[in-house]
Amino acid sequence: MSWLQESCTTIAFCWRVERRDGVAIGLTSHDRDLLVEGLVHRAAPGIVPSAIRRSDGLDVDSMEVAGVLNHAAIGEVDLLAGRWDGARVALFAVDWTDPSRRVALGEGMIGAIETGDGSFSAELRGASAALERPVCEVTSPECRAELGDKRCRVAMAGRRSFARVVASAGNAVTLDAAGEGLGSGLLRWFGGENCGLEDAIDTAAGAVVTLRHAPRLAVAAGDLVELIEGCDKRLETCAGRFGNAANFQGEPFLPGVDLLTRYPGA
Repeated sequence: MSWLQESCTTIAFCWRVERRDGVAIGLTSHDRDLLVEGLVHRAAPGIVPSAIRRSDGLDVDSMEVAGVLNHAAIGEVDLLAGRWDGARVALFAVDWTDPSRRVALGEGMIGAIETGDGSFSAELRGASAALERPVCEVTSPECRAELGDKRCRVAMAGRRSFARVVASAGNAVTLDAAGEGLGSGLLRWFGGENCGLEDAIDTAAGAVVTLRHAPRLAVAAGDLVELIEGCDKRLETCAGRFGNAANFQGEPFLPGVDLLTRYPGA
């Protein structure tokens, strides 16, 4: 690390950001693009990190990155649409005369994002943020597993299908094919302006799918979507529709706080 102690410093900050949809970008505070480990880090002098707070205790490590929305890779529309939510970020310093020399400064996931007046700020939460999660699960009458995960074990082969949008109005999306069991399912966008995003399905009737929230960006006829079957997490559905009661992750017969409100004759 002798290059950090030279009288003429050649330090540049770099960020590597990997979104959940697989898109990865690199940014640097240097005034020229840098090639670091095979990824071109584009010059973004308007983006600066705050002081990095790290500890050897159980406190959550965090920092903040602020910048101007002037880079083609990070735009206000994508930030508000949620494309960058939960993205993994690695922050490090390099010697811009020899980018192979680097020092890791921190890594984590993007938390809260704020935009305004043509700029943005994003909170980065370190690995210790996982310590804030509950140690054990809270009992619930509904299943706590997700359909098809390692606890549910329902095979999802044949429970996914592709369709194209015919029309869209508000929360309702009309498709060119009807699906079954889509209530409480998921719609993933594989085309159009919403590509890479996903929306929860509220109900489905024939070829009309009603989303819980209107699509974040404009929808055009012909956009390709993937439809993933859902589950309402009730024991009756788990046993009757999926034949999977043995893997039900809930306690439907455990008395809850509603027992205290019952009275004779109710």
